[in-house]
Amino acid sequence: MTQQTGQAKQIQVQLDEKTGQGIYANLALISHSGAEFVIDFTRMLPGLPKAVVQARIILTPQHAKGLLQALETNIKKYEEKFGEIKTATDKPGDRNFGFQAGDQ
Repeated sequence: MTQQTGQAKQIQVQLDEKTGQGIYANLALISHSGAEFVIDFTRMLPGLPKAVVQARIILTPQHAKGLLQALETNIKKYEEKFGEIKTATDKPGDRNFGFQAGDQ
């Protein structure tokens, strides 16, 4: 039995080679029910009429909110080091797809 003494428990994370290469996505579709959030990461390519889902992540509402907070913290740290991140919504007339806030 492991005894915790007020210290955070360390978790070992295993990452295989294929997963470690990552998946490129430039569009996320987010939906939710009372019990879960579903994020479909997709890739839209020029000249193709549809996007293909590359990965689907299903989260509890609590984990979705934790992900949001972690992203906000990391974006703040990134911008402090490298400068403000410009988004397509910062420039009028840009294409209307990609990672955007809104109802799904």
